[in-house]
Amino acid sequence: MAKVKTIPATISQFTAAPINSTRKRRVAGYARVSTDHEDQATSYEAQVDYYTSYIKSRDDWEFIAIYTDEGISATNTKKREGFKTMIADALAGKIDLIITKSVSRFARNTVDSLTTVRELKDKGIEIYFEKENIWTLDSKGELLITIMSSLAQEESRSISENVTWGQRKRMADGKVSFAYSRFLGLDKDKETGQIVVNPKQAETVKLIFRLFLQGKTPHAIAAHLTAQGVKTPGGKDTWSQQTVRRMLSNEKYKGDALLQKEFTVDFLQKKLKKNEGEVPQYYVEGNHEAIISPALFDLVQEELAKRSRGKTRYSGATIFSNKIRCADCGSWYGSKVWHSTDSYRKTIYRCNSKYEGTKCETPYVTEEDVKSAFVSAYNRLVTEKKEIIANAELVRKTLCATDVLQIEKQRLEDELSMIVSMTQSIVAENARIAQDQDEYRKRYDSLVDRYDETKAQYDSVAESIAAKEAKSVRLAEFISMMKAQKGVISEFDIGLWSSTVEYVTVDRSKGITVTFRDGTEIKALPWPRVSGQPRSVV
Repeated sequence: MAKVKTIPATISQFTAAPINSTRKRRVAGYARVSTDHEDQATSYEAQVDYYTSYIKSRDDWEFIAIYTDEGISATNTKKREGFKTMIADALAGKIDLIITKSVSRFARNTVDSLTTVRELKDKGIEIYFEKENIWTLDSKGELLITIMSSLAQEESRSISENVTWGQRKRMADGKVSFAYSRFLGLDKDKETGQIVVNPKQAETVKLIFRLFLQGKTPHAIAAHLTAQGVKTPGGKDTWSQQTVRRMLSNEKYKGDALLQKEFTVDFLQKKLKKNEGEVPQYYVEGNHEAIISPALFDLVQEELAKRSRGKTRYSGATIFSNKIRCADCGSWYGSKVWHSTDSYRKTIYRCNSKYEGTKCETPYVTEEDVKSAFVSAYNRLVTEKKEIIANAELVRKTLCATDVLQIEKQRLEDELSMIVSMTQSIVAENARIAQDQDEYRKRYDSLVDRYDETKAQYDSVAESIAAKEAKSVRLAEFISMMKAQKGVISEFDIGLWSSTVEYVTVDRSKGITVTFRDGTEIKALPWPRVSGQPRSVV
């Protein structure tokens, strides 16, 4: 029989260092807490102090550093700067051993945990998880880490689901919360916890809505606020049109609150997605004091939709933007510059679709034409002031009434709730009791079709209510302005123009018809001219 002689190992298979080497191991600690709560802050400081003392107490260890992440989740490593710096230093050969409290402190993502452990292990760098007593260079270390990481990940999932359930329960109960520090005009009362209006900031909110209804674009409003030195909701000096647009469409300014506009898709990545029907939303009416009246807010939404529906992009460059219509094709007039490079420079307004398809035969107009036509039409309107106001009030009372529609809306809401309940019931029954699946599918599809039909009716009624309420606001503003006007005007007034005129129409016979917000149409004839020479059609 052959004689076998064992040659003892002299070099570590992980570190390539001599086994009998007396070199001190370079050791670092890692501490993390996931929230900024006061009790967590205490835990964080305790971890740092403990591992600093623990490492320095060992004669065979050399203290390198304590790497930390405060107020950061462990479900992924992307935003954990302390963690990433520690791993980079280790891979650069600065650390031999990392000590941390537990696997859950290190990572609650199984993939991240194993990937990092293996990456460090390949370089001979060990991790010690004190709570579980796991050394990663041990033969059983990776198996134990896999198990413990999976448990930690499952714990994170469970916590996430519980938090989500709690949040949605609060939403369903009508309890509203949002980032007050980044919201202009509304604060949280420190004593009561209720939402209250910030009077100073509320003036900025009202200004934004007022400028928009005067014809300004979100871009122009943003530029105006920036020039005036008004701070953004986030405390910055420069406004963006996106910020203005979000404010114009935020229902909280009319006292309501739409909850769960976004939701977390993945608890590991914390990725937020806009809610497009994937999860329930909750709409709380009359939750707090309004800065903008609901009717005025709805008017702004109507105007936003109107501008986006136009054949051409709304410019808002002047008070006449999207206010002058072509009688031939219905398109809006836009501004054009003639002789832009010489002393004959002139700005005119012409149909934007004049040379598209069938040529429109409507003429161009100038600002002076429109202003003069408005003064003429308005003065004719004022002469019949009492009758006009009486008619407007009658229209507002009768044609803008929503009582019947509100009853129908509530009926449709109740029907939708019933259909949803019936659908949930048959789905639960099918899961509990064996049934004929063809018959089940017919019942299910029938309920879905019924829901879609009812929802379409509901949307139509809700749209009609919003349109009537918006018209009511316009008429109220029109009536108020008419009552305040003492007599005829001698020159163009931008305030009267913005509050009383719906639009003007230019026809091919060179006439301008002014349509006021109460529906009154007055044709301003003859066409205002600077000279007696007829205008050419261009």
